[in-house]
Amino acid sequence: MSSSHPLPISNPKAQTNALTGPSFLTRLSDSLRRLSSRRRPWLELVDRSAFSRPTALSDATTRIRKNISYFRVNYLTVFGSVLAFSLLSHPFSLLTLLSLLAAWLFLYLLRPSDQPLVALNRTFSKGETLSILIVVSLFVIFLTNVGSLLMSASLIGAGIVCVHGAFRDPEDLFLDDHELPGSGLFSLISGAASSAPVSAAAASIVVSHV
Repeated sequence: MSSSHPLPISNPKAQTNALTGPSFLTRLSDSLRRLSSRRRPWLELVDRSAFSRPTALSDATTRIRKNISYFRVNYLTVFGSVLAFSLLSHPFSLLTLLSLLAAWLFLYLLRPSDQPLVALNRTFSKGETLSILIVVSLFVIFLTNVGSLLMSASLIGAGIVCVHGAFRDPEDLFLDDHELPGSGLFSLISGAASSAPVSAAAASIVVSHV
């Protein structure tokens, strides 16, 4: 008499629902909390005794890579602060971006997959909703002053990071094995994904809605 074992059954709808709404926001909050715990002391970032002029371009490049690997959360905070300050100084652009973000959240990412969008007495499929949101996003970013504002703020933030990284001597810093130079400023996203896969969750939501 052979014994049969029940096969595991996955419910894609249940998994999708688990990644939406409060669960998605909770995962995002946990990820941000973990990133914040990796922030280096700010006094270490602005230690005046550790600043010196790089001897050559290669030395400056090496310093930038090491400092970005070590201070990546701090640098990301500075970068985000520059963006936030630029947006706060332009209320119309800030309101436009917030409206665009709300449209993506409530019309697509956090919207249940079994509830189609109904507007103007017409039902829009998931693909049509996605196409409309992409077109509107491209229009807002590239055909208004929002795009130029984000570009200029990003260049200023990147310039601050590069200047600090080039003049901050990293000889007193101790990098772990997983913090080797060249990991990049936004490598923390992959590290956050390994502990709390918010990026994978968002990707799963998008794929499940198409």
